[in-house]
Amino acid sequence: MSKTTYTVEEATKKLEHYCAYQERCHHEVVQKLRQMKMIPQAIDAIVGHLIQHNYLNETRFAQSFARGKFRIKQWGKERITRELKLRQISPFNIRLALKEIDEEDYQSTLSNLAEKFWNTHADRALPLRKKKVLDALRYRGWESERIFTAIRQLEIETGR
Repeated sequence: MSKTTYTVEEATKKLEHYCAYQERCHHEVVQKLRQMKMIPQAIDAIVGHLIQHNYLNETRFAQSFARGKFRIKQWGKERITRELKLRQISPFNIRLALKEIDEEDYQSTLSNLAEKFWNTHADRALPLRKKKVLDALRYRGWESERIFTAIRQLEIETGR
């Protein structure tokens, strides 16, 4: 059974562990403290403590998030931006986070994904095949212009 009330010290220790386990954004930490039924003054004090002792760093979180979602889930910059905005990350930190993604890696990942989806739908008519590739890549947050370029390249390469 989980505890229903916490002192500020107990909550602080609990949140130090929570933030040390994995990078967190301010929004997640505040939500966690609200779930613990902490009062607003205690929330402010704990968040201040976590920032002061470097458990909580929004820039570090945004950069780590962008690198991870690109590398592991192969998300495009639009999806990463959207997800960071949902977590109430500042535009400044979003720009810094997107700089973490190497342009060459970004383009080659898009090409590889496009080719994978293109080959997956090889049995379909060309217009439907293009739509399937476009939809799959848009869902993952890749920019339309880049997708269209990748599809044109695949059409040229496959002669279709």
